[in-house]
Amino acid sequence: MSKNKLAKFADMERYPHVFQAADVAVNDEPFAMKGRWHEDFFHNDNPIVLELGCGRGEYTVGLGRLFPNKNFIGVDIKGARMWTGATESLNENMKNVAFLRTHIEFIERFFAPGEVAEIWLTFSDPQMKKVTKRLTSTYFMARYRHFLQDGGLIHLKTDSNFLFTYTNYMVNENHLPVLFRTDDLYHTLEAEQDEEVKQILGIQTYYEQQWIARGLTIKYLKYQLPQQVELVEPNVEIELDDYRSYNRSKRSGLTTSKWFFLSWQVDE
Repeated sequence: MSKNKLAKFADMERYPHVFQAADVAVNDEPFAMKGRWHEDFFHNDNPIVLELGCGRGEYTVGLGRLFPNKNFIGVDIKGARMWTGATESLNENMKNVAFLRTHIEFIERFFAPGEVAEIWLTFSDPQMKKVTKRLTSTYFMARYRHFLQDGGLIHLKTDSNFLFTYTNYMVNENHLPVLFRTDDLYHTLEAEQDEEVKQILGIQTYYEQQWIARGLTIKYLKYQLPQQVELVEPNVEIELDDYRSYNRSKRSGLTTSKWFFLSWQVDE
C-alpha cells in the first residue's frame, strides 16, 4: 500500500464524521449507531439520505450543500476514494454530512426500520452479468425496505443504458410509483421545470464530466419503494452496454443479458 493511501486511511480514522465499519458487516457485529443516527450524530430530526457506492464522496458533499435541511451519509468500501469527500466536508464544517465505510451487501445492519428517507445510486456498476450485485435489483430493493421509510425515495443517476433500461423494467413490473424519469437529464425541458431536479443539475462528479465529454447521455429515475409490495424480478432481455467506465472494453462477447426469475424470497 502506498504512503499516500496510508496517510489517507490515517486521516479517515481520526475524522469525527467517518465511521469505519467493514468488520461490522463481515463479522455480524452490532453497530452502535443503528437507530441512533438522528440523536447521537446529526442531533436533529431532518431526513436521512444515503448515497450507496459514493466513490470519492463528491455527490454526497454536493447534495449536503444543496439541501442543508437533510442529512447525508455516503457509503462505500473504498476508503482511499472516500477521503476526498470526507476531507472536503470536514474542511467546510458540514454538520449534515457523514461517511460510512462498509460493504453495501450488508447495508441493512447499519440502519433501523424507517430511519432512512431516501437513497441515491449514482453511477453504480451496472453488474450486467450478476443481478444479485445490481443495486437496483429486487434483491437489493428487499434489503432497502429493512430501513427505508414506507414510500421512501430512490434516485438512480447513471450513464449506463443497460442499468437504466433494467431499472425501468423492474419499476414497471412491480408498479412502483415513478416521480421523474428521463434518458437525457441535461437536455430535457422537464428537468428545468422540476425545482428539485433542476437543483441537482449543478452537481457533476469528476467521472460524470468525463462521460459527458465522451458524448454519453446521463439518465435519471426517481421512484418510491412502498413496503407492502411483493417484489418480482423482471423476465427481460436487455442489450448490454458496448463500453465500460474508464475507457475499458466489455467483459464478454455477449450482446444481451436475459434473466428468468419469478420473485425473491428474502428474509424480512
